[in-house]
Amino acid sequence: MAGTFNGKFVLVAGGTGALGRAVILSFLAEFAKVVVTYRRREEFLALKNAAREHASSLEGHQVDVTDELAVHRLTDEIVSRNGRVDVLVNTVGAFAGGSPLWETDSRILDQMLALNLRSGYVLCRAFVPVMLKQRSGAIVNVSSRAAIDHSAGMSAYVASKAAAVAMIDSLAAELKGTGVRVNSVLPSIIDTDANRRAMPNADFSKWTKPDEIARVILFLCGEEAGLVHGAALPVYGDT
Repeated sequence: MAGTFNGKFVLVAGGTGALGRAVILSFLAEFAKVVVTYRRREEFLALKNAAREHASSLEGHQVDVTDELAVHRLTDEIVSRNGRVDVLVNTVGAFAGGSPLWETDSRILDQMLALNLRSGYVLCRAFVPVMLKQRSGAIVNVSSRAAIDHSAGMSAYVASKAAAVAMIDSLAAELKGTGVRVNSVLPSIIDTDANRRAMPNADFSKWTKPDEIARVILFLCGEEAGLVHGAALPVYGDT
């Protein structure tokens, strides 16, 4: 796949988390120009350092991607500078669980909907028109296995993830024949430091690695996946 994204302009939202970081480093290794949104500057600086020889191809913006005005400003800036956006990957997300619905504060639902659903909605509203003008583009929204596997104690989380998959499915129907493709990825438990701390007795060897999910995302964004549109792709590993 070496050089597949050479000269392509990629936006990765929420790219300083474990999965976003793996996605960005994978795109950079394919010689893409990558723009990342982040919330904490120290995390972006750590990502820039990890990019090493590709650091000059990485650009960061401190943006809350649930803020529609801020995202539209970012869109205008990227397009005015680069002229186009070839790929959008949304890795923004959050998890909350452990309580039955009737004991879950409604503020948790609001938070899950904002980060797991609104983020993708706002990003697509801003960047799809850009891609429509180009008549090309690929979008991947990271959802979760929980979107279709509705475990107890996670009502707010699974509702937000299921809604995100439905949103992308509807968007795919709207974009048929335009040259713009949209797909969802549904990871199961990702092997991250945070998940290991949260579940110290689990068998980590069965969890999917961020790099493995990143390879799936890059495939969906590339020309080899030109016929894949409106998919919700499971990436469960051995869980």
